[in-house]
Formats: sequence, structure tokens, C-alpha cells
Amino acid sequence: MEMLKKIVFIMMVFSLLTGCWSRKELTDLAIVSAIGIDKVDEQYILTVQVINPGDIAGKTLTTRVAVSTYKVTGKSIIEAIRKLTKNAPRKLYFAHLRLLVIGEKLAREGISNSLELISRDHEFRTDFYILVAQDHTSSAILNVLTPIEKNPANKVFNTIEVSLKNWAPTAGVKLDELINNLTATGTNPVLTGIVIKGNEHISGDLENVEEIPSSATLTLGNICIFKKDRLIGWLDQEESKGYNYIKDNIESTVAVVDWKGGKISIEILNSTTKYNVIITSSGKPKIIIDVQPEAQIAEVQGDIDLTKEEEILEVEKLVNARGNMVVTMAIQRAQEYKSDIFGLGELIHRKHPKLWKTLEKTWHDEEFTDLDYEVNFHTTIRRVGTTNDSFLNEMEDTNK
Repeated sequence: MEMLKKIVFIMMVFSLLTGCWSRKELTDLAIVSAIGIDKVDEQYILTVQVINPGDIAGKTLTTRVAVSTYKVTGKSIIEAIRKLTKNAPRKLYFAHLRLLVIGEKLAREGISNSLELISRDHEFRTDFYILVAQDHTSSAILNVLTPIEKNPANKVFNTIEVSLKNWAPTAGVKLDELINNLTATGTNPVLTGIVIKGNEHISGDLENVEEIPSSATLTLGNICIFKKDRLIGWLDQEESKGYNYIKDNIESTVAVVDWKGGKISIEILNSTTKYNVIITSSGKPKIIIDVQPEAQIAEVQGDIDLTKEEEILEVEKLVNARGNMVVTMAIQRAQEYKSDIFGLGELIHRKHPKLWKTLEKTWHDEEFTDLDYEVNFHTTIRRVGTTNDSFLNEMEDTNK
């Protein structure tokens, strides 16, 4: 018995000493930070952005760029990736991918085939953002060098994160969410665009990051609308904000309203959106969208007494009217494109499954296009900043 215990103990120890069968040496790998996919005729054009480890981590000044890009063509994504072995000196490693950029032309043809390998291959994680190169190829986007962040993919990734928390006309879409929306019947996907601002011709030169300001920069665009897997149109900035209000994605943003010949800027601190579905007397669904932002006065360019409750209430009414407008604009634009990007069909599916069965097949083209809805904004201004009066008013009084 004692001998058996020793044998079991030894076997347990040996089980803890097993090696890492899938271990990869860093010196053998080319770490891919971004992928771009375009298509010309029947050929995919694959662009990969690879980190130069010494130039990213090094503290000494160097004239080399911190990333390298490789571009190949292939009849499929996997063929193009394998072809890259002719160019890249190391095995491509995709586990640290930050961005997938899809050219607008390919996005309008359909993105499903481009995503199949990426969703299947175990080397790809799902925590990278997916963008559409607005009015550009993805290759052009990945060739732009950026200041501050040596790695352009990190720059764009961090810009998305900051924009999601502080602005609003951005959709941070990752692979799992995109595939879920592609396979659902009651919603269609959206993605955020990315554009090159400035001189595209020198965007890939070191000169671009040595100049102040840079001649070319990467900037997030607005949200694009898909129908199934095809890009069919773009929202403008206000419509993109409206989309995020409906989707309850607002963490913080700014609303500017006219006030007595001036303007007041309201900082939205957080926002909650609730939905309800009612069935009208005609048997059709009606969507009730209640948006409840909490806000503070951020900037005053006009005459207002912030100690008076009636003035605060009047500002809240103006913010509510503006919020109603941007949400309505977003819904109307989506209805024009006959694409439910908000998941309102999924909402009906959950709350009224029997009714949904009668609507499902023609939801986007017919029922959603004529969908009745009601938008209610209820803004509450919690704070007015550190002063009840603007020094601008004091200056005006002095100059009278």
C-alpha cells in the first residue's frame, strides 16, 4: 500500500513537469499587429503589418520604421497567408492581432468569405477590432505611419477605445459580435470606417512622422451599414451618435445646443437606454425607446443663470429635443437602406416569438421599413461645473 502511494505521488509530480508542446520562440516569429484585406477581380490582396521588435522596444533613436508591411495576392485568404512565407523572414504569428481592415470595395461585395478562415483558425483570437477602409484600400491604410505610437495598429486600437468612452459616433466591433450579427435574422451588422486625412502619397514615409503636424493621419470615420454581409451605406456623424444611443453604447459624449444667441455644451456623463414592444390595434409591433442620459454643464457661451431651476430645465428640454432628433435620424436612415442595424427584430423575437415568426422572412425589406416607433429622451443635468456664472458675462458687463 505504501509503495502504491509513492507511485501515485511520483506520477502526479511527473504530470506537472510536462513541457509546453506548443511553445514558440519569439525569435522565430513575426508578430502580426494588423491585417488588411482587399479584392481585385477574383484575387484577394492581403496586407500584413508586422512589428519590428527592436524598434518598438528600443529607447535609442533609429531611422528605421517600427513596423514592416508585406503584401501578396491569392485565390483565398489561406493561400495568400502561405504565400507570405516567400517574403517574411519568420513565421507569421496572429495571436496578437489588433486590427482587421477591410477595403470598402470588398466590403460592398461581401465580407463573409474573408472572415471564414479567421473565425476558424485557432491562432486568431477574437479581441481585435474590425474596420472598413472608407474610400481607400486596406493596404493604403496599413501603409500610414503614425506619430506618438510607433505601431500604427496600436494607435488605431487605442483611438477606438478612447473614442468609445469619450465621443460616440464609433462602433467598436470585434469578431464574435460581427459573426453573431451576420448570422442573426433580426439584426444586421455595422462597422466603423477609417480614413486617411492629408497627403496619402507620403503617408508611409518617415517624413510623415517627423513633421509637425503630420502630412497624413489615420482618423476614425463614421459607422457603415451592412445588409447581411454587404456594405450598403454610411451614417453621418449625428446619425452614428443616434445609433449608439439606441444600442445603449454611450459612455460619454457632448451635445451642443443653441441658447440666447450663444451655445451651451452639455457633457453626457452616462446614458441608459430601455426598450419596450407594444402590439398596436392593427396587430403590428411598435417600439418604445427610452433614453435616460445624465449630464453636466461643460461650457457656456451665452447668458444663463445656473442657479435658477427653470433655466436648467429649459436646457434639459433642448438636449432632449436634440437627442430625439439624432435618434430619429439614425432610424430613418436605416429604414431608407432597409437594414435593421439596431437589433429591433431580435427584440421582437425575444418578447413576442409567435409574432416574430410571421415577420422574420420579410423583416428588413418590409416590416422594419414601415416600423412604428416612439423615442423619449429624459436628460437630467446633475452638475453645472465649478461656477454658476461664466467669466464671459463679467467681461461683457465690464465692457458696457
